[in-house]
Amino acid sequence: MENNRRKFLKRLGMAGAASAIAPTAFGAAHPGKVESMKRLAQKPADRELKIALIGAGIMGTQDMNTALQHENVEVVAVCDLYDGRLESAKEKWGQHLFLTKDHKEILKRDDIDAVLIGTPDHWHKQISVDALNAGKHVYCEKPMVHSVEEGKAVIDAWKNSGKVFMVGSQGISSLGNEKAKELLASGAIGDINYAEGFWARHSPEGAWQYHVPADASTQTVDWERYISNTTDREFDPLRFFRWRNYLDYGTGMSGDLFVHLFTSLHFITNSLGPNKVSAMGGLRYWEDGREVPDVLLGMFQYPDSKEHPGFNLSLRCNFVDGTSGSTYLKIVGSKGSMDVKWDEVVVKTNQQASSDDPFLEAQAQMSGRAADRKRILPPNEMVYKVEPGYKGAHYDHFGNFFAAIRENGTVTEDPVFAFRAAAPALLCNDSYFQDEFIAWDPVEMKLV
Repeated sequence: MENNRRKFLKRLGMAGAASAIAPTAFGAAHPGKVESMKRLAQKPADRELKIALIGAGIMGTQDMNTALQHENVEVVAVCDLYDGRLESAKEKWGQHLFLTKDHKEILKRDDIDAVLIGTPDHWHKQISVDALNAGKHVYCEKPMVHSVEEGKAVIDAWKNSGKVFMVGSQGISSLGNEKAKELLASGAIGDINYAEGFWARHSPEGAWQYHVPADASTQTVDWERYISNTTDREFDPLRFFRWRNYLDYGTGMSGDLFVHLFTSLHFITNSLGPNKVSAMGGLRYWEDGREVPDVLLGMFQYPDSKEHPGFNLSLRCNFVDGTSGSTYLKIVGSKGSMDVKWDEVVVKTNQQASSDDPFLEAQAQMSGRAADRKRILPPNEMVYKVEPGYKGAHYDHFGNFFAAIRENGTVTEDPVFAFRAAAPALLCNDSYFQDEFIAWDPVEMKLV
């Protein structure tokens, strides 16, 4: 696997990920030390970008608030299907905003450079394609699509458009992910053989029991437009405001949360994805009419590839977690492991250091002390933490997006990468509901 690692290091250097972090990742040679991770200064924003938001719910609002923290970025328009969100947009971002319930009205405007898509998942594909065809740059929330069948249309539209398309699994732009990628390439934990991730919550909001406004009705919500690309139903405020609970609009725990873990893992390992998917789970607590489980377990097999040796992945999500919730990604190798968070990486090794001085080694053997004399061993744990004042992965993700637009550059999470992260998450749902293993071709990005 040494040849694989050399290739990996070369790719890492070409990608420029290492240049974004200081100090160097090869701090594993100095165990026991806590090192800080920091983001190097970005270039000045020398061109104003005008943006619009399509879907002004919880995540769309967070995206816009983060985007506006960057210099020379102005919001000019907002689209949403609920009157209350449109009114709130003016209160938050200005009375000058153009407001509409038709996303195509946004795309007709010549004064918009890019759109942020924060709609429910079942609208991601169509609005993304429409926006690219209209000549707009696109930032789309994860997962990129609602089903694997939709992936090709978005990728083709992006390739034909010449525009920047970024998907919003923000952890990929974190210092923690970048440091973990660098450490793995350096051989800090040896060759990967296993990984696991866990996402836990225990609150109504965390379990998607979002607030339903008192004025929710067909007078304030454009219900017909909302369901126009899926099953025809009578108005149901829960299906609109708590859409993640329903298969027509959301993608369950896997599409909401597993996709973050896939994104981080694939970025760190340079992987194209698994070739076998399976899932189990159940509805254990939140029996509120939802159609998706609140406990989900996924198992994934990653084949041998030029990017990495074969390994297994276990993912878990629990909305009934009595510990009040935790999130992590652990990568295990032949020499140790990494616990990866967006703002911290902890490396634990199982290697005990021996003397690298041949004279001392020979002397110890001659005296008969080599077998029983104890040595001074370094600590087997190395901690990397972000420096105070770090603005976070979400901020950096938008920084990457805006820089790519201004400089005609690339982004870390383009549609090809994003689909390879979304596909196993979506197939995890399919495995759960179909009660069967699913085979996937991660290279050609298609079902087998």
